[in-house]
Amino acid sequence: MDAILLSIHPNDPLWIAIAFIFGLLVRMVGLPPLIGFLVAGFLLHALGAEADEFLNTIADMGITILLFSIGLKLRPQLLARAEVWGVASIHMGLVILMFAALVMLLTQLGLPLFVDLDLKTSFLIGFVLSFSSTVFAIKILDELGAMSSKHGQVAIGVLVIQDIVAVLFLAISVGKVPSLWAISLLLLFPLRSLFHKVLDKTGHGELLVLFGIVLALGGADVFELVGMKGDVGALVFGMLLASHNKANEMAKALLSFKDLFLVGFFLSIGMTALPGWEELLVALIFIAFLPLKVAIYFGLFSTFYLRASTSWRTSLNLANYSEFGLIVGALAASAGWLPKEWLAVFAIALSISFILSASLVNVRDLLYQNWRARLRVFERGKRLSEEQDLNLAHVKIVIFGMGRMGTAAYTAMENDYPDQMAGVEVNPAKTKDHQDLGRHVISGDATNPDFWTRARGLLDGLEWVMLTLPSHRANVAAAKRLQQMGYNGRIAATSKFPDEEQELRDIGVDLAFNIYTEAGLGFATGLKKIVN
Repeated sequence: MDAILLSIHPNDPLWIAIAFIFGLLVRMVGLPPLIGFLVAGFLLHALGAEADEFLNTIADMGITILLFSIGLKLRPQLLARAEVWGVASIHMGLVILMFAALVMLLTQLGLPLFVDLDLKTSFLIGFVLSFSSTVFAIKILDELGAMSSKHGQVAIGVLVIQDIVAVLFLAISVGKVPSLWAISLLLLFPLRSLFHKVLDKTGHGELLVLFGIVLALGGADVFELVGMKGDVGALVFGMLLASHNKANEMAKALLSFKDLFLVGFFLSIGMTALPGWEELLVALIFIAFLPLKVAIYFGLFSTFYLRASTSWRTSLNLANYSEFGLIVGALAASAGWLPKEWLAVFAIALSISFILSASLVNVRDLLYQNWRARLRVFERGKRLSEEQDLNLAHVKIVIFGMGRMGTAAYTAMENDYPDQMAGVEVNPAKTKDHQDLGRHVISGDATNPDFWTRARGLLDGLEWVMLTLPSHRANVAAAKRLQQMGYNGRIAATSKFPDEEQELRDIGVDLAFNIYTEAGLGFATGLKKIVN
């Protein structure tokens, strides 16, 4: 115990407590806590504090687990889609050119912080600003229950490609020359099946988390031993498990640990340089160009045949700057390629972009409704397979969300409503699985304003809508969308907590089922029948 305490400076608990207070204050106003962590770092730096070994260590662990988690999500079939790799690569190139040109212009004008910046540094700044935030997007999509939706999957795919580019940059920039032992890394591919077998045995609790941390940190160390960047090792070891059916579960289990360790990273960034008026002014200039960055996303997604509503939602998922940009900027500053003051600029731009992005998510559908006619001008005539028009005019019952609850409801009612019932699932892979089993299930998103454009005539004879979506927020959004579309039939929805049941009833849902209560009643009823 004493040895552990010796590695922790007496100030570290105080700094973490300050980070918690600022994170909590920011969370209370509906913004991501990491903004509070950056502010706490700025405050500590103003008071003369400097990041120590403990803080830097947990920051490195946070980045390593982040990269491992990204590897867990690497699905070649998703990244191979043109609307993912095409948009990611073209957008990054255009944005780098845009910001590099802006920096060179401001250099010619002699503005503070831009004096003596050369073309190479201008492109480096553009590279930092070309990323969008993986942490922010995943948190928002998870809260919305939209991780498997079309706009969620495309956004995640674009972010993964950006993150791969960042990891390659980090690896190359260090200038490490791999040793001859690097060829032994090819043995990882035969070991992949062993890792999968171990993962099968870990269960769903602490062993699952511990195995993930062991692979993330161990993978980084293995790559370091053969002269390669440890960040690449964490990413590769995550990729080895990406095809396993527990990969998503492991990623979710590691999410809290990754966020906890990243507190150290955001604190250390804030403690690197205190922003002054010059840094704030430059950050605001970059924020002024953020709408153009988002507009380029929207134009490219539309070019690659996404519907206007999907392009709009996906673009707003990416409407920010990135913590990975901070990581790249921190490396550039430590290597002497950028003055440390630029870290404060990137941190401020990141914070403000998160504030704006979080606010936009809450009103995105309202904005789309108001601008629908203008935005749909950019739609292409061709449709992706997941966004084709639907013929559901004969349907009387529709179930949104074909997970365990939705599937059970479908199975219980399909004999009573032959050819008059449909399931709607946001995850195309799950949709295909249901279709292979003979169920009438189509891909769609009940919260998307344009779903009802795809399914013309659905509301005419619809009698019942069942909402079994993955999150309460998604169920509420879908119920409100139904009411906005003029639906007068009955709505049933699932919930997990009493306050969620009440909220559903307050917005007009006819039947709100607490899945835990109903599961208990079902278990008791079944047991009673057996006993009797």
